[in-house]
Parts: sequence; structure tokens; C-alpha cells
Amino acid sequence: MKPEYLYGTPYCLKQSDEMFRMNSDTELLGRFMRLRRTDHVLDVGTNNGALLLYAAFQKPASLCGIDLFEEALTLARQNLRDNRAEAELICTKLQDLRREPFDVILCNPPFFPYSGKMVNENEFLAAARHEKYLTLEELFEHVSRLLKDNGRFYLVHRASRMNDIMEECFRRRMRPARIRIAYETKNKAAKSAVFEIVRGTGRQMVIEPPAFLDERSTYSERSDENWM
Repeated sequence: MKPEYLYGTPYCLKQSDEMFRMNSDTELLGRFMRLRRTDHVLDVGTNNGALLLYAAFQKPASLCGIDLFEEALTLARQNLRDNRAEAELICTKLQDLRREPFDVILCNPPFFPYSGKMVNENEFLAAARHEKYLTLEELFEHVSRLLKDNGRFYLVHRASRMNDIMEECFRRRMRPARIRIAYETKNKAAKSAVFEIVRGTGRQMVIEPPAFLDERSTYSERSDENWM
């Protein structure tokens, strides 16, 4: 496995051809989240550790990652070690995790509803793309359980699922605080959206300037001038 540059950080990432690979949504979320030095952070669906490395770049108090597959956590562990970052890694479903609440939860979840038949025969890719093991409703239910009051939930999802996400927020006494919408080009419909969702009530929502994705699945310079 040849290391690949993790855009926006000094880190390199090893990826498996058999598993979900970092894409523009990973980077979009990684460069959108804002962490504090005192934050205790949970990454749901760690895979190869890309989001944990984005989080590590901001030096929070602690990192924890969970995944369904021990094979994915083995790769994440190697990537963390190679980049001199530390995180607790646990092989478990989000529904089964029992921990003290976190300040921040991160997730790049499966995007597509599960119809009872997997489109992809690769178990790793099927779990990453289809809601067989974690529906959007279950995600919000357990994020609400594991998030401190006024804690932040950073989520990337298909722009077409924004209505579903807003409904889940209102059901769980959560509110979108910041949203950024991503487009492949100016002339196409929105592809993805990233959310900062807060548990509780408070300030008004901010919709940030749009992100435009170039052919290399990274932000265009026009849309990301304020990155740290």
C-alpha cells in the first residue's frame, strides 16, 4: 500500500483497495470540523483512520474510533502510528458502545438506505455505503445518547438527504449550527453537505460559502481560502 497525502494536513494515509477509500467527502468533513484542545472526540466508522488524523491535526484532548471490522482498525492503527498520533480503537457497533458522553462526534456514514439486498458484494464497501448496520435514525439516536449537552456532531451526507437530517435533528433536540454545501462544479446540483450539529438549543444557524470540488476530489482554492 503506497501512502497518499491527506490533503490539508502534514500526514500520509495508507489505504486498502478492498475497503472504502478516502474521497472528497472525507476531506470536506475533515477540514470543516473545529476542535478544541479540551475536546474528547469519537469517530464513528473509523475505517483507515483518515478522520482521526484530521482530528489529531487540531490536537484535541483525546480521540476514540470505532468500526465494525477489526481489519479496518488494524489499518487505522498503522496510519496513526506512522503519523505519530494516538487514539483508542474499538471494534463495535455504535448501538453497542457504552461510554461517558463525548464533546465531539464525527461521522461519514453510509449514505444509501438498505433495501434488503446488497448492491456491492464486498462486505467492507457494502457496510460503508448502505444503511444495513446503521440507519440515519439509529445514528442520530445514539449520537444523542453519547454527546454531551452543547456537544458538537460533525456529519457529511448526500445533499439530497438534508430533509431527513433536519427531521432527525428536531426529533433529538439537536440543531444545525453550521452547514456547508459542496458542488462538483457551479453548473451542477449540490453533491454533499457537511453539518455542525449541536445538542441543545441556542444560536442561529450559519450557512457557509459553498465548496467547489475539483477533479482531484479536493476543495478548489476559491472555496477554501480560510482553511487553517
